[in-house]
Amino acid sequence: MVQLLPFTRAGAFHMDQIKEIAIGLENSGHRFLWTLRRPPPKGKMAIPSDYVNFEEVLPEGFLDRISKIGKIIGWAPQAAVLAHSAVGGFISHCGWNSILESIWYGVPVATWPMYAEQQLNAFQIVRELEMGVEIRFDYNMNTSNLVSAQEIESRIWSLMDDSSNIRMKRAKMKEKCMKALTKGGSSDSSIQRLIGDMITNIS
Repeated sequence: MVQLLPFTRAGAFHMDQIKEIAIGLENSGHRFLWTLRRPPPKGKMAIPSDYVNFEEVLPEGFLDRISKIGKIIGWAPQAAVLAHSAVGGFISHCGWNSILESIWYGVPVATWPMYAEQQLNAFQIVRELEMGVEIRFDYNMNTSNLVSAQEIESRIWSLMDDSSNIRMKRAKMKEKCMKALTKGGSSDSSIQRLIGDMITNIS
């Protein structure tokens, strides 16, 4: 199976970190899909935008070297990517929507939280549920503390290991999620009870 590594992120990295990510991805040898966004101007609150030319932030010759194993794009339909059978792993900032989507589609996660509740979500996935690998729990995008290419490469190998317990636990959790939403499942039953209570109260 061709394994793609979607690297979709709501945030955006500065140039030095982007180059470390690029080297780590290339050295891992795994096929990948990387959604790379431009950060907003420093000190301004704005949604990350797409690059016009990726070469301005990537190592020299990188696009040529990875042309047969990788693809770099701007925005991506994350759920559609995770649903594809070729996807074997997901590096995520660990927003709750991303976590739920990865569990639903049974895709193991390498956690790289950036702000807000993402550190808590990442800790729960890696330490409590043991369904992911840690890239860095305490990453701060506003400092010069880089995650090295070697760290990234190592975590990718751990993430894509077919024999790991993480992959087995993800598969079981996916099955439980689907069962909960089918007719008579726990989620379906809860919704039906809620609807029933609302109808009773209205009447």
